[in-house]
Amino acid sequence: MTARADLLGVRLALFYGAFFAAVGIYLPFWPVWLESRGLTSTEIGYVLAAAFWPRIVTSLLIPALADRLGTRRRPMILLAAVTLAGLFLFGLARDFPTLLLLSMITGASWAAILPLGEAVALREAKRRELSYGRVRLWGSLTFILGAVGLGEWLEHAGPQVVLWSIAGTVAGTLVACIVLPEERTVAAAPGAANLRRLVRQGGFLAFVAAAGLIQASHALYYGFATLHWRAAGHGELVIGLLWAEGVVVEVLLFAGAGALLRRFEPIRLLALAGALTAIRWGLLGLSTELAVLVPAQALHAASFGAAHLAAMHYLRDRTPPERHASAQGLYAAIGTALPFGLVTPLAGWLYGVAGGGAFWAMAALALAGTSLAAALSSRRD
Repeated sequence: MTARADLLGVRLALFYGAFFAAVGIYLPFWPVWLESRGLTSTEIGYVLAAAFWPRIVTSLLIPALADRLGTRRRPMILLAAVTLAGLFLFGLARDFPTLLLLSMITGASWAAILPLGEAVALREAKRRELSYGRVRLWGSLTFILGAVGLGEWLEHAGPQVVLWSIAGTVAGTLVACIVLPEERTVAAAPGAANLRRLVRQGGFLAFVAAAGLIQASHALYYGFATLHWRAAGHGELVIGLLWAEGVVVEVLLFAGAGALLRRFEPIRLLALAGALTAIRWGLLGLSTELAVLVPAQALHAASFGAAHLAAMHYLRDRTPPERHASAQGLYAAIGTALPFGLVTPLAGWLYGVAGGGAFWAMAALALAGTSLAAALSSRRD
């Protein structure tokens, strides 16, 4: 590997590290901050879902525009700056409608960064013969640091540290976007033409739908696992370690991504990931005892890690380079934003009604995605 490729790997790792440090704080502890603002579980579900609603449009338009312009870095810088400004406004917000509006704004701007960054990373990894999995795993490592570090701090400092910790890591993401390479691509055809070509590819929508169902089954976990475990008597440090455990096994999976993808092509890997996801939610629905939670969290390597690898490599291999950002955006819109936007409010309501029993509904959702992936794999065979 050349010195230039080494430097590129560092810059990409810096981006993933900063971005997922923010995610490592947001996912486990943002609901705790919202609860400290006096929101009910149903209202928390709506605020979390509001971050997904505008993404259904922006995740399509922004990456398609980036492909049209042939640039990804400059839009990423602007989006990170908008997100940072929105987080400071969160500190001034007090009522539910304002929190809902700010969640929509920052959710849209923040989510649009990753499809562009993934397009840059996947393109450059292929050109420079870098391992995508080994670059991406730095994001998993900083997720762990964010979850564990803030979990311990939260026990002593209180919920107010959550917002400003997220703001600090988003500021780091802004810096990381500035130092990313600006490898201009040939301007693609207008965005609508790009999307039509992608949608018409055989099996593309079915794959995205299967992946979307499996990922959306995480809505209850992302939104309410921390609150559920706190109610069961687990402290923030233990909860942070549980979240970190899931990402540790994800790191191990990413480190061995090459061997895994040589054995399983993306559609079959997705079906396997979905089946293990359903088992994970079944375990979380059974008990809040650590003897059950620890093995359940180990399945994060499958429910997120393997499913993510399957989706990223499917998108990369099935689309030409000048449409990579559009493909990422389409996946982010209809494979992530749409299902999460629909399922998260339902998850909040279910948690309010059934508590941990709501995880059984998530298991059913994962099984639906598994069935679709298995059917698609059989059709290809």
